[in-house]
Amino acid sequence: MSADTTLFESERPALTALCYRMLGERAGAEDAVQDTWLRWERANRDTIENPRAWLRRTATRIAIDALRSARSRRETYPGPWLPEPLVENGHLSLEDRFVIAQECELALLWAMERLSETERAAFILREAFDAGYDEIAAATGKSEAACRQLVSRAHKRLQETGPRFDASPSEVADLLQRFLSAAAAQDHDTVLSLFAPQATAYSDGGKKARAALRPLMGPEEIAQVLMAIMQKAAKEQAHWTIEPASANNAPAIVRRLNGKIDLVLTLAPDGSGRIAWLYAMRNPDKLPV
Repeated sequence: MSADTTLFESERPALTALCYRMLGERAGAEDAVQDTWLRWERANRDTIENPRAWLRRTATRIAIDALRSARSRRETYPGPWLPEPLVENGHLSLEDRFVIAQECELALLWAMERLSETERAAFILREAFDAGYDEIAAATGKSEAACRQLVSRAHKRLQETGPRFDASPSEVADLLQRFLSAAAAQDHDTVLSLFAPQATAYSDGGKKARAALRPLMGPEEIAQVLMAIMQKAAKEQAHWTIEPASANNAPAIVRRLNGKIDLVLTLAPDGSGRIAWLYAMRNPDKLPV
């Protein structure tokens, strides 16, 4: 293996984490990193003063273009589009472990969909990779002053989304367990009390699994739909198993049907400690095998 290849491979996990944060999709991130490798192979390395900065800048530009292309597909996606979860298991690759270690919370990935491509890139480079504004400017094609504004605007827009991104794992795990216990017991009043007034629940089935085709808004609608689903599942007596898991470095619940993952469920609280955002991934294309 050449020195240039060794250098690239040493940077691959970080580049994968960067592109996953940009795109919210593992396959898309891998494609962007592969495109970065192809450009690295063709580049005149004698003219590159800082290879690591060059690779990160190139990957960011590729991811920005990929995100712009993905926007149109997500606008016609059947139902809510949710970022792909990384569910921890014993078979994670080095890239997966690095991505998870970067704490790319699903709620944050979802909230970043509200940012423009350049806002998202500037925010990720600054907050996740501690990049200087000179590097962000080179990656986005903006001035350093403009990049400072991009990061500031991204912070403000993310703060307005509702969910908190700093909740501790123990807080999320406790809230998730209380919600599941109350829903399983058909304790309607307790379920309602666990949700914030402006709570929203999203489920992504990708038209390949049953899921709501629009977000569920408010405690009443969320409780009514989810409790009905749990009641129906109990009556069907299907071969479900439910177990705790970790998705993107946060507590989650995994449901298996005949041993295969059928659902990944997690949440994010608001400032009062109640559920502000509920995430239910059912699209088999986005679930681990």
